[in-house]
Amino acid sequence: MSRNHPRRLIWLVSLISLSCFSNIQTARIDIGRFSQGDLGGWEEKSFSGHTSYGLVQGPRHRVLKARTSAAASGMLRETDIDLDETPFLNWSWKVDNIYQGNNERTKDGDDYPARIYVVVSGGLFFWKTRAINYVWSSNQAVGTVWDNAYTGNAKMVAVRSGDREAGRWFREKRNVRKDLEQLFGEGIARIHAVAIMSDSDDTGQSATAYYGDIFFSAQ
Repeated sequence: MSRNHPRRLIWLVSLISLSCFSNIQTARIDIGRFSQGDLGGWEEKSFSGHTSYGLVQGPRHRVLKARTSAAASGMLRETDIDLDETPFLNWSWKVDNIYQGNNERTKDGDDYPARIYVVVSGGLFFWKTRAINYVWSSNQAVGTVWDNAYTGNAKMVAVRSGDREAGRWFREKRNVRKDLEQLFGEGIARIHAVAIMSDSDDTGQSATAYYGDIFFSAQ
């Protein structure tokens, strides 16, 4: 047997290990491939009127534009994400304007120029369905967390706030696994839907927002 055989074996094992490590590091699950002009798997859900959603050309590639005026409808994509494998939600967004004078903690003011949320299905036990809304708030400080005005099973997280940053693109990353545990007090390993919504039905105002690609990643 060649004396180099053990070395080749070690080298092969190293390559396999590095390959596995690389796959873990680069694991990515695309949810919204708007830059590719792809809306496959997304469907509109209307609550009150219709927010206009459509692909437009951005500075570098296509993005999803949302235009809302006294309306509330969202875009939903059902999925099944293992948060042990890919816990990080990544997205980019921009708003042209925010709302004025609304109290987002009340039903009369529960509107956001942009939000992206993850949904944990309760199955037949619909009252166990939970959600985290990552919002561009009009007036709550960044990092503030509060119960949705309509249900305590939905938590609101102010990722961006105010109009100082309006008109600029921002990339975001959230550890959904960690957020779910902190906000609901239990380990939740899977989410079952991702949605985006720009709504204005409660305030009767108008807003325009843009959403870039959405994906989950290992890191």
